[in-house]
Amino acid sequence: MIVADTHLVAQLILKLDQTETAQAVYRSDPEWVMPELWRHEFLNVLANYLRFDRAPPDRLALAWQNANTLFADSARQPDWLLALKLAGEHNTSAYDAQYLALAQTLSLPLVTEDRKLRQAAPGLSLSMHDFLERTPP
Repeated sequence: MIVADTHLVAQLILKLDQTETAQAVYRSDPEWVMPELWRHEFLNVLANYLRFDRAPPDRLALAWQNANTLFADSARQPDWLLALKLAGEHNTSAYDAQYLALAQTLSLPLVTEDRKLRQAAPGLSLSMHDFLERTPP
């Protein structure tokens, strides 16, 4: 089980530059948890694709449905006060701190391609490549 952020979900669902790596992470460990916030963030990612004409609306609607089907039971409630504490300790947004709080509370790695977040909280986060290197095939 891992904590996955919206960057990882987007890579898996939208067929982007690191989709193959995200698929390898999913094959290695398909049990992803994330704060409910992921849906709001993913919807915003899709809205940005729509706004900047990167994908047709029907493809984005399908991506929304696929993500919600795949991760229907993945949402977990973070410890809000821990998220606040971690936001201050790691100088991150409260949004990012919710992922960190889940990682810390559940003793799971946060797998993210957000370099700034990984640098802020290296003890709680890993890149996809680092996760795959640490996980036996």
